[in-house]
Amino acid sequence: MSRLENLLGAQSLALADHLMEADIDGAAMPGSERAALVTLLAHPDRSVRWLGDVLGLTSSGGTRLVDRLVAAGLVTRTAGEDARSRQVRLTRSGRLRARKVLKSRQAVLAAAVGALSAQERDQLESLLDKMVSGLAETRLPALRVCRLCDRDACAPQDRQCPLQHTVIEGDPYG
Repeated sequence: MSRLENLLGAQSLALADHLMEADIDGAAMPGSERAALVTLLAHPDRSVRWLGDVLGLTSSGGTRLVDRLVAAGLVTRTAGEDARSRQVRLTRSGRLRARKVLKSRQAVLAAAVGALSAQERDQLESLLDKMVSGLAETRLPALRVCRLCDRDACAPQDRQCPLQHTVIEGDPYG
């Protein structure tokens, strides 16, 4: 392993730890719940199964996650396209909490790049754009990678998400 790879691994692990330790509304929140809220903010009215697939959960794991979010008043569950499926939608409280998750994430990440100059930040952004674009080749893995992404920050003005997070006609994960 090279020093670069080792440093990248240490930085990645530390960032992941800081992101999961950041409190939301004065309390800890499990990563799967954070990811569910942010994902549903970007992709409203999805099925429990779709959400579970994006988060890499089993069917029962996705159902339990949605049960917790319903009990907390963060999502509602309604009838889906058929008798077996259920659609999930953020409540007003869920949308507010999702935005707080994004704000907390932004603070952690801003602190991580805070020591860099403007030029270094531009260089890092260019390199990360290149690296992120290779993280997933198909839609579902791309959605997993971006389950906590701030979509507005990723694709401002004329910029595109490196994983092309646009809705694709006919794609069940669009």
